[in-house]
Amino acid sequence: MRRAVCPGSFDPIHNGHLEVIARATSLFDEVIVAISTNPSKKHRFTQDERVEIAHETLTYLRGVSVMPMGEGLLAQFCRAQGANVIVKGLRSSHDLDFELPMATMNRQLAGVETLFIPAESSYTHLSSTLLKEVAALGGDISPFVPKAVLKRLKPDDAA
Repeated sequence: MRRAVCPGSFDPIHNGHLEVIARATSLFDEVIVAISTNPSKKHRFTQDERVEIAHETLTYLRGVSVMPMGEGLLAQFCRAQGANVIVKGLRSSHDLDFELPMATMNRQLAGVETLFIPAESSYTHLSSTLLKEVAALGGDISPFVPKAVLKRLKPDDAA
């Protein structure tokens, strides 16, 4: 079985993430969406909420599972899950510059390769940080995020 891990904080998960995950499912038998907590980021949703949102959103894709990554190195997580590939989406050369050293380190630490999937051009402007800012200022982010995110960002629907 060909198994890959698609890691990220996914805070919130958006249509650019979904597009990369969907494309990964055509390449692998199973794609594990690993929800991480980045201590250098201010999260809008807890890890449990992000896992729940991803579960709710990704039901349309076969071969996708969602789990919290927990503490430790991504390479170790991949090995524990029996995955030898990490899938990362790239929006620009800046993403590549950021991701390439980590890809090399993961390969050297645990023999885990990284597959970079270039984002669809209609999603290259999306980032979770930008979407959180736009939503906080009252902007409409509905074209860019799944319904599971949208309903949790609207105060009226958050019951």
